[in-house]
Amino acid sequence: MGTMVLAANEYGLTDLTFLSQNEEWPTRNITLMDGLPATKNLAEQHIDQAVKQIELYLNGELNEFSVPLAPVGTEFQHQVWQALLALPFGTACSYSDIAKQIERPKAVRAVGSANGANHIALLIPCHRVIGKSGALTGYAYGVEIKRRLLMIEAAI
Repeated sequence: MGTMVLAANEYGLTDLTFLSQNEEWPTRNITLMDGLPATKNLAEQHIDQAVKQIELYLNGELNEFSVPLAPVGTEFQHQVWQALLALPFGTACSYSDIAKQIERPKAVRAVGSANGANHIALLIPCHRVIGKSGALTGYAYGVEIKRRLLMIEAAI
């Protein structure tokens, strides 16, 4: 799947980014809110939990993440991300489906932009959003990674 960089604060995971196509396990990068030792300890705990759960997910042994998340975004982005979090494992939907779900049926492009602004890829499952035609469209880390994630979930 490639190298992933994870970041967290005391509230939860703030970033999960795919960096490259090599087959290394996730590396750790901790962002602290205030630098206090207790805060660092909580951030490390969130990252440890995420790494364990991602390994299980990639091995087909986990279908729901329980890592606390702390995404940063606008109110609209949070609405989209909450809709993504509600998508069941093994399913896919279109951008227009998400727009309808958040009661903004004409905001299809804005939903796409909110997907692109998701900094916690995989755990906020923007890879489950596909084109209305069923095509694997736009994914910040490439369509091949999107395809592999959906195959792990048996959604395609």
